[in-house]
Amino acid sequence: MRAWEPVIGRDGELRDVTRTLLSTGAAARTLLVVGGPGTGKTALVEQARQAAAEEGANVLRLRCHEGASPPGAAALADGVHSVLAKFHDRRSPVRVGAVRRIRLQSTGRDGELALLSVLGEILTDAAAHLPFAVVVDDVDRMPPQTASALGLLLRVFRPVGVPMVMAGRPIPPSGDGAAPLAAAADRLLELPPLRPADIEALVVRRLGRPVEPALVTAVLGALGPMAGTPEAVLSVLDAMAEHGDLLELDGHVCLTQPERALRLTTDVTKLSRLCRPDAPPDPVALDAAAAVARNLEHAEVRLDDLLRLKPGGPRRAGLVDRSLTPLVKDGTLTVDGDGRMAFAVPALAAALRALPTHHDVSSLHALITRSLTDRLGPETAGSCYPRLAEHVAAAGAELDDTLAVDVLLAAARTDARSDWPRSVRAYSSALRRLAPHDHRTPGVLRESAELSLRHADHPGALALGEPLLARLAASPVEQDRDCLDFVAQVWAMAALHEHRLPDDIAGAGSRAHDVRDRFPAVAQCAELIGPFGLGPVPPRPTSGTYQPSAGEHRTGSGPLPSPPELRLLAAATGSHADLTAALRTPDPNSAPDLDRLRTAVVHADLAGALAAVLGDRYTGAGNSTAAWYHAMVRDYLEGDWDRALVAARRIEARSRTHGTTAGAAQSARALAADILCTRGELGRARTWLELVPDSVPHPLVAWARLGLRYWSGQAEEALEGALRDVRRARGCGLHSGTEKVLLRYVSFALVADLPQAMREGLAELEALHGVVGSATTREAVLFGRGLVHGDVESALAALRSVRGRGDAYQNLLCCLSLMEIGDESEPWTTQASRIARALGIGRATRTTLGHMTRRRTFGLPRTRPVRDTFGEEDVELTTMVSNGATNRQIAARLAWSEKTVERRLTRLFQRTGCRSRVELAAAWLDGSLARRAGSPLPDPDGVRPPGRL
Repeated sequence: MRAWEPVIGRDGELRDVTRTLLSTGAAARTLLVVGGPGTGKTALVEQARQAAAEEGANVLRLRCHEGASPPGAAALADGVHSVLAKFHDRRSPVRVGAVRRIRLQSTGRDGELALLSVLGEILTDAAAHLPFAVVVDDVDRMPPQTASALGLLLRVFRPVGVPMVMAGRPIPPSGDGAAPLAAAADRLLELPPLRPADIEALVVRRLGRPVEPALVTAVLGALGPMAGTPEAVLSVLDAMAEHGDLLELDGHVCLTQPERALRLTTDVTKLSRLCRPDAPPDPVALDAAAAVARNLEHAEVRLDDLLRLKPGGPRRAGLVDRSLTPLVKDGTLTVDGDGRMAFAVPALAAALRALPTHHDVSSLHALITRSLTDRLGPETAGSCYPRLAEHVAAAGAELDDTLAVDVLLAAARTDARSDWPRSVRAYSSALRRLAPHDHRTPGVLRESAELSLRHADHPGALALGEPLLARLAASPVEQDRDCLDFVAQVWAMAALHEHRLPDDIAGAGSRAHDVRDRFPAVAQCAELIGPFGLGPVPPRPTSGTYQPSAGEHRTGSGPLPSPPELRLLAAATGSHADLTAALRTPDPNSAPDLDRLRTAVVHADLAGALAAVLGDRYTGAGNSTAAWYHAMVRDYLEGDWDRALVAARRIEARSRTHGTTAGAAQSARALAADILCTRGELGRARTWLELVPDSVPHPLVAWARLGLRYWSGQAEEALEGALRDVRRARGCGLHSGTEKVLLRYVSFALVADLPQAMREGLAELEALHGVVGSATTREAVLFGRGLVHGDVESALAALRSVRGRGDAYQNLLCCLSLMEIGDESEPWTTQASRIARALGIGRATRTTLGHMTRRRTFGLPRTRPVRDTFGEEDVELTTMVSNGATNRQIAARLAWSEKTVERRLTRLFQRTGCRSRVELAAAWLDGSLARRAGSPLPDPDGVRPPGRL
């Protein structure tokens, strides 16, 4: 840590050290600061030294373990000599000469005592003429003889009036080393680990920009017990920056690396100093530790596994003694009650894995596997020891495929209920080893697909694409048709949840079309790409119908949507006729919530739409992109826009994370752009919207584009482009959602005073409602009529509908419209101001509120929240202002400073909505201040009615 940077999270400790350095004279004390490696002891002492120097103190460093003198009192005398050489008074030569003379005369134990006595007297004399403090760093590295001499000086010959601060690592209570210093110190100050909030501040300062909470959480998780160590945090951050694992999105730094990949520095010297400071770097030990880290990366290893190995049991036991025992002894490696080994600090394990090693890692996993299969057989070993599957996967080519597949399948089936993530990995490993034409492949594919579907493991289901396509290329689909059809639909649904297009997964060209032709369910899933904003609207089949397979006739009895339900999902964005046609062949086991479905498709919320159609059958979106976007939509509608933006950045960073299967969410980009645009941050909004390809015709994108163009000063171009985007979307069959664009069109035309454009927009809305006939289009028509025709009843009906479904931003727009067309505008202005404040609305919307309120000839309320109480001091302050008292007179009367009076008046203006002293006095005298303040107030004449303050 740089010495000139403020120390984070050590305010109390910094105060204590600074106070000690300033305590010269009779109050001088000795303080010992202790902390583990990398806790920032040196930085803390340096900043305290600078703070004390700013207060006028002289703080000198005592270096007594770096010179050429032998350890002990002589080395301490050299250090004191260096300190005295910095004094420039008439007695300086006398002191320096005395130190040299007594050092030459001191021999043996008695001579050392005499030397220490003289050193104490000389330091006392120097402090009496020019007060100073002494700092001694790294006392743990001090030779035992020198530490003993310094301890004896402080205990027996302590210099009077010389405060001293020592810093070092925790000192064990033994009779040698730096232990005497702990006994000699007046106080021991131990540096605790930094708190998570301090770690976040440290990360922000190091990176120089705001960071996503997920990044801080990942760093804390990767460091484990070292999470509170500043140097370890900085080491992880430097490693991330060096390898390009950081991404700046929307002014925030995001992580593009899985948490398990975060690591400390791979510089051997720095790594040893941080993790094993008491021992020099040992290449042999580091090589063994790197081998252990690689062995534990992919498989759970227990001590019994190593002791059970044969042949070579004694040799392996020796390996345990040489490699594992030292790691366990110093706390690097932990062993639980079952003998399970793990690194205490995951980031250290990741750093060790990056170091070279001459050990053959895969052979050890193969030996562990054979030690059980030779005795029990492959299937029994896999069933009784399902964790063996991880060793099989890590062994690679060291094991025969036949043996490996038997173990993997037995382990996967055993783990399916108790440890499904490990079971999914076992199935994946088995499929990589199974030949595509093997008769077991279809069954294994189905078992794995069912497991991933049951637990909403969409990345695991997405990994089935490669073996599925290999199977299709190796044998005709007529064999195991139902099985492969199920697997293909699970895979396609997983691709949609991760916002990956099925064509993209299958690859371009004939393979993609082959999958669609063979599996109608995949073709139906592909028809959801456009309606949910995943990409361009795919061309519709020319025939319009296809011959159903046996799987086409299944009903919605499981977690997968049936063919009628898929048609309903695709038709939900279309016209009322499309929806009616989809409902003509209903699924007897399905009871879709159509209003909820329409609301979900308006916001391109795939997870919400599936929940509306499948109900309790839907297993959820898991940790997929669709799940994150569903949460973002929920936060957006509820008005928690800050959390919605966090979700947008998380989704975008997830799509760029190394090794991920997630795709970009165009709808999330559009929604984030609109939030920022509404807040007046047009540059950031433009950055988000530029990420959306022009080929995406979803109305949500057109809605965000309209807002950005309008608030950028391109009103005419924005309105014209909005109508083009609406026609384009409707031409692609995307009707639901265009009502948001048209309603914004009408609202902007009202603000721009374009009555003809308002009427055109309303006509488009009414025509759309005639085609779609949904609750959201009806709400939009009512709202539009209120704006265009000044129909208060229609606007109130729209407001009730908006509040019924919960849409904070639409609620704001309704309040604005009622403020414009209603008879009593002030209540709507207050509500609009409150909602705008909660949403974090920026200057653009605030300006609109100002224009509208000026047209209505009343003031815009302040944006600060109103407090519930109006205290006695506020009453007295208001009374004095009403009587014409100046700030100086008020300060003298109330025993405040003038700054305090100004601050309290500012708060009073914010709470009451008054903008001047005159307005405050008028409101006080006419009795309206009670309503503005939101709490009972005394009458201006001082008479208090019963029940009032």
